[in-house]
Amino acid sequence: MEWLLEIALVALLAATLFHAMRLERALGVLKRDRAALEELVVSFNGSTRAAEHGIERLHAAAEGAGRQVQRQVEVAGGLKDDLLFLIERGERVADRLDLLVRAARPLAQDAPAEPAPRPADRTPPDRMPADRLHPDRQPIDRLHPDDHEASGPRLRSQAERDLLRALRTVR
Repeated sequence: MEWLLEIALVALLAATLFHAMRLERALGVLKRDRAALEELVVSFNGSTRAAEHGIERLHAAAEGAGRQVQRQVEVAGGLKDDLLFLIERGERVADRLDLLVRAARPLAQDAPAEPAPRPADRTPPDRMPADRLHPDRQPIDRLHPDDHEASGPRLRSQAERDLLRALRTVR
C-alpha cells in the first residue's frame, strides 16, 4: 500500500511538473507579447490624443461657421424687411395707377377719333407737320394752355394725354 501511495504521489508530481512547464511557456509568450502590448497602448494613447485635438478643431470650425451663418441670417433679415417695404410701396403705386387708368377709360372712350392721314397725300416726311407724322401724338399746346413748358411745344403720346386727363379729373 505504501507503494501505491508513492506511485500516486509520483503521478501527481508528474502532472504538476507537466502543468508547470505549460505555464512557463505561456508566461514566456506573455513576456514577449507584453512589449507589443505596451507599443499598442502607446499607439492607442497617441490616436486618442489626435482624435481629441481633431474634435477640438472641428468644434472650433463649427462655431465659426455658426457665427458666419448667424451674420448672414441677420443680413438676410434686413434685406427681407427692405424687400417687403418695396413690395408694399409697389403695390400702393400699382393700386393708384390702376385707379387712374380706370378713371381715364371713360375719358378715352369719349374723346373724338383723330382723322387718319389721306393716302393720296405724298408730302415728304421732312416737310410734313409733326401731328401728321405721328397721328397718336399732338403738340402740348393743343391739350391745355397750362400744361406746356416754357421750352416750346412738345409732342405727347396718347398714353400721356390720357394720364394727364385722369390726373386733372382726380384733382
